[in-house]
Amino acid sequence: MDTNGFRRKFIILSIIVCISGFSQGLLLPLISFIFEDRGISPTLSGLHASGLYIGVFVSALFIEAPLRKYGYLPMIVIGGATVGISLFLFPFLENIWVWFVLRLVIGVADNVLHFSTQTWLIQSTPPKQMGKIIAFYGLFFSFGFMVGPKVSELVIINEALPFIVSAVLTMIAWPLIFLLPGARSEKPADAGVPSSFFNTLKNFKAVIITSWACFLMPMLFGIFEGSLNTNFPVYALRNDFEVSEVTWILPMFSFGAILLQVPIGSLGDKVGRSRLISVLLALGLGTFLLMEIFSGSFIMLMVLFALAGIFVGSMYSLGISYMADMTPAYNLPAGNLIAGMFFSIGSILGPVIGGAVITGTDGGMYFSFFVIAILAVFILNVIFVISNRNHVKE
Repeated sequence: MDTNGFRRKFIILSIIVCISGFSQGLLLPLISFIFEDRGISPTLSGLHASGLYIGVFVSALFIEAPLRKYGYLPMIVIGGATVGISLFLFPFLENIWVWFVLRLVIGVADNVLHFSTQTWLIQSTPPKQMGKIIAFYGLFFSFGFMVGPKVSELVIINEALPFIVSAVLTMIAWPLIFLLPGARSEKPADAGVPSSFFNTLKNFKAVIITSWACFLMPMLFGIFEGSLNTNFPVYALRNDFEVSEVTWILPMFSFGAILLQVPIGSLGDKVGRSRLISVLLALGLGTFLLMEIFSGSFIMLMVLFALAGIFVGSMYSLGISYMADMTPAYNLPAGNLIAGMFFSIGSILGPVIGGAVITGTDGGMYFSFFVIAILAVFILNVIFVISNRNHVKE
C-alpha cells in the first residue's frame, strides 16, 4: 500500500477507535455515579460493569470466522451502529438488568469494532514500525478514554445527556470507514484453512503455546481500566471526594498513557518488548504503593494517576506488539482475539474484585489490589522470558 493510502487508513481507524474509547471511558464512571446515587452496593456495581466485558469475551470466540469471510468494512459498520443504538437506549430503559443487557450488547459490538480495526491496522503496518504505529493507535483510544470521564459529569445537569452525547459521536464516527477506497474488498490474510469455530480454537491453542505471557499485559490493562473507572468513583465518593474531583483524577491515568505511549512503543522496537515491560511494571508497582499512602490527597492522586498511566498505561499496546513479535502472520487475527479475551477477563475481574475489596475493607487497601496484580504479572513475564531465551525479542 502507498504511504498516503496507509496514512488515510490509519487516521480513519484511529478516529473510530478514539470515539469508541470515549464511549467506554464515559459509560463506566457514569453508571457508577448513577448507581452510587441510587444506593446500589459497590460489589453489585462492579458485577454490573462486568457485563461489558463478558460481551467482549464471548464474542471473541465467534468473530474471527465472519471477519475472514466478510472482511473488515461490514464488521466495523455492524459494530459501530450497534454501539450507537445501544447508547441511545439507556435513558429510555431504566431497569438495572436491562442496562446490564445493554452493556453486554455494547461489549459484543465494541469487540467486533476493535478486533476489525486492530487486525486491519496490524496487517497493513510494516513490521519495523509495528510498535510505533500500534502505540499511536492506542494513544487515540486513550485520548478518547481520557475525555470520557470528564463528559460523564454532565449527569449532574441531566442523567440522559451523557448517553446521548456519546451515542451521537459514535454514529458520526463509524461511517468514516466508507471514505477508504477499496475497503469493501479487504480481508485478513488467508490462514490456509477454512474459517470455522473449530479452526479458531486450534489457532488459539497454537498462539497460546508460543505467546502466552504477551496476553498478561492486556489482561493487566483490563484490570486497570475496569476497576479504576468503575470502583474508584465509588471509593472516592465514600472518602469525601466531590464528583468534579473524581472526574479530574480519573482522566489522569489516560493522560499519562498519552504522554509517552508513542516513545514507549518506539523504544520497545529498539530495546525489546520483554525488557521494557519488566522495567515499566516495576515502576508501576511503586506508583500504586504510593497511592495507598496518599489516598486522601486530591493533588497527589492526580499526580500518581498520571505517573501510573505513563508506566503501565501502555500495557495493552505493548502486549499486542509483543504478541506480534512472537506470532506467525497468519495467526495474528487469533492473537488479537486472545488479547481481547484476556483484556476482557481482566476487565471482568477488576471491578468485581475491586468492589469486593472496597466493601470488605470499608474503603481501605483498595490500591493494594493493583500492587498484587502487577507483581503477579511481573513474575510470570520473567518466567516466560527465561523459558524462551531463544525466541523473545530482546
